[in-house]
Amino acid sequence: MELKYGGSVENQKTVLGHPSGLFVLFFTEMWERFSYYGMRALLVLFLVSTLLDGGWEWTSADALVLYGWYTGLVYLTPIIGGFIADKFMGYRNAVVLGALIMTLGHASMALEGITSIFFYIGLAGLIIGNGFFKPNISSMVGQLYKSQGKEKDGGYTIFYMGINAGAFLGILLCGYIGEKIGWHYGFGLAGVFMFLGMLQFYFTQKIFGKIGLSPKQTEDFDDVIEDGVEKIGEDIEEAVEEAESSKVVRDRMIVIGVFSLFVIFFWWAFEQAGGSMTIFAKDYTDRALVGNAALTFKVINTIITVVPMLVITWVLAMLFKQTFKKFALANILLGFSFVIIWAIVIWMLSREFKADTTEVPASWFSVLNSLFIILFAPLFSKLWESKLNPSGPIKFAIGLLLVGLGFGILAYGASGIPEGAKTASVSLMFLVGAYFLHTMGELCVSPVGLSYVSKLAPVKFVSLMFGIWFTANFFANLLGGFTGSFIDPISEEYGLSTFFLIFTVIPIGAAIIMMLLNPILKKKMHGIE
Repeated sequence: MELKYGGSVENQKTVLGHPSGLFVLFFTEMWERFSYYGMRALLVLFLVSTLLDGGWEWTSADALVLYGWYTGLVYLTPIIGGFIADKFMGYRNAVVLGALIMTLGHASMALEGITSIFFYIGLAGLIIGNGFFKPNISSMVGQLYKSQGKEKDGGYTIFYMGINAGAFLGILLCGYIGEKIGWHYGFGLAGVFMFLGMLQFYFTQKIFGKIGLSPKQTEDFDDVIEDGVEKIGEDIEEAVEEAESSKVVRDRMIVIGVFSLFVIFFWWAFEQAGGSMTIFAKDYTDRALVGNAALTFKVINTIITVVPMLVITWVLAMLFKQTFKKFALANILLGFSFVIIWAIVIWMLSREFKADTTEVPASWFSVLNSLFIILFAPLFSKLWESKLNPSGPIKFAIGLLLVGLGFGILAYGASGIPEGAKTASVSLMFLVGAYFLHTMGELCVSPVGLSYVSKLAPVKFVSLMFGIWFTANFFANLLGGFTGSFIDPISEEYGLSTFFLIFTVIPIGAAIIMMLLNPILKKKMHGIE
């Protein structure tokens, strides 16, 4: 019997028109993103908080440099993790190993109060674990589908929503618990769901059939490794010769290089979200709300928390319906994780409603990025399918322009803060506006960039080009952390507004250059749309 989808017979049962296995991956990835973004939301806040508040009382400069290294390195390790999985472990073993290492990393960070070494061991665990987990679970999504058409694109879209649902809940809940209850509770909570996500994946993995198995499990291991080692040099040599002999390939590689260069400017600015923008939220934003403003925030926060939770729980119920008989233990574990998350959500919301005054957590603003993606990603998807669909370089230019304008809003909001001021009470709406524009920019750059790399790269160079793309992201995050670390000296001498103007002028300048390069790049793409 011809199976419609990859994987086992059990995987042919559908949820929302897609194979059940997609939603196993959806929830595994959701909990991984919960853990990553939950920790990311807390990192700088924890480091700069006073000793009395349980923090380490680092300077903003030192905290942002560490943040830059951390967010940068999580883009380098997937290159290594993807290679190891391809050649030796298989995707499934790599996902389980990565999730386990990240769980231990979170557990180690939760023990930071005992000795600081646990904190650094934990960070290293998260970086290494991410390298094994991130590239390989995405590869499994693609192998669920036998066609390369719209159905596969739809599968990746659903998976992308899982990423953002996890990021949203992680920032919201880990951020709240970390700031309001204790930093180590926030770090630890992120690890609890990573562990449950790993168990759910491990006990359901037979649904994938042969997808993601190691070479040893699918064919003669010795032959694969021997052939693989011998062919690495040959493949690169042949690919280089092909690139040299083919003007089309060479031109397209140049376009990927240009995109990789300009994406550095985008992420360099965008990744201030967990760094200097978090400092701005903590020290310079009026987060204390009273009266109608406090009630309005409580109602909005309840709606944006409960509605996504209801939708995800509904998806969970449909997955239960299709897979519970065969994978009861995995479903029970997944259901248990949702019982915990609902309990935390209800506790958090009721605690806030009982309070006379409301102080918006500094980490809360990072939630807006995921929320806006969930709301606007379908709109952008429709836009790219319409006649209004611009070329790749123009999409990049729009993204750079929007991220620059977002910082323009912050520069304007900070214009009344005196030079050298350590605190201020700027309206939180400036941050809301900035996050909105940044997210619109992300929707123009992030999915588009990955798509163009896969389309433009010759088959033999796809992995190498993705490696270059991720390396560009590494440099962007690292530079973002180092640049952000100058927030204090720049604001003391020139004002905080000038600091944000740096992130306004440079991306807008890059956007103008990209617009000017558009005709040349379109020509060098040789028909790739």
